[in-house]
Amino acid sequence: MGRRLLILIVLVLTCGLCVAAPTAATPQGATSFRIGVAPHTSARVILQMYQPLRAYLERTLGRPVSIVTAADFTEFAKRGLQNEFDLAITTGHQARLFESDAGYLSLLTYKADFKAVVLVEQKSRLQKPADLANSTVIGLSPSSLVTIWGQHWLFRNAIPNVQMRYVSASDSAVQLVLNGEGSAGMTSLANYQNLKPEVRDRLRILAESLPLAGRVYMLNKRHAELKDKIVAALWSFAATPEAAEYFEKYSLEGYRKLEPRELVAMEPYANEVRKTLRQEK
Repeated sequence: MGRRLLILIVLVLTCGLCVAAPTAATPQGATSFRIGVAPHTSARVILQMYQPLRAYLERTLGRPVSIVTAADFTEFAKRGLQNEFDLAITTGHQARLFESDAGYLSLLTYKADFKAVVLVEQKSRLQKPADLANSTVIGLSPSSLVTIWGQHWLFRNAIPNVQMRYVSASDSAVQLVLNGEGSAGMTSLANYQNLKPEVRDRLRILAESLPLAGRVYMLNKRHAELKDKIVAALWSFAATPEAAEYFEKYSLEGYRKLEPRELVAMEPYANEVRKTLRQEK
């Protein structure tokens, strides 16, 4: 019994040292700077996409930086409004929500146009909006910009008896369409373009939106004093080879400043998120 007790004490002390000891590159006592990325695709892909930015900001800020996301867009909106993110990267409607309802500060966005698309299987009989009548359409969560736009598109075209099914990521929506579990799927044009060629070639765009405010970088107001430093770091990151590869791979074309009132135009879409959040209470 005495030997077992001694082993237990050694294990406890060892674990305590593992938890307490900071890494050489991390200032002792520094807390992680949390970048929240809206779940526009799987968590695995998001972590991979934003790894170069995470590493660059970690070096620039001199503190740990982590990438986090959420199960779906509705959960992401809740977490953002609860100030769980130090920096949020999300589509324009939620950026507007965070700005107006939680005081986040807008920083910049991407040069590439952000568009929503409705996808169908390449060889399907679906050629016009009316062909979706009496079918199931796959969207992301009800708080996703592409889903909100897509549902408005369905309404404008007076398509009857459409059943919406919501999934957590665009690649899941695409797979369900290809499996015949939905007549059409809603996603962003960028996510469609970033599909593997053999998957993309099996799909066809049935409808495409006008440009919308895409993913916007929003700084939590508690870090207002860091705004200039973080903006400078983002522009500096944009000039690196790692950023150039990232922009090209995901068809983003680089960063740009937001146009005046660009987020204000997203207010009707932000209102749809507010409705969803109220319904869940």
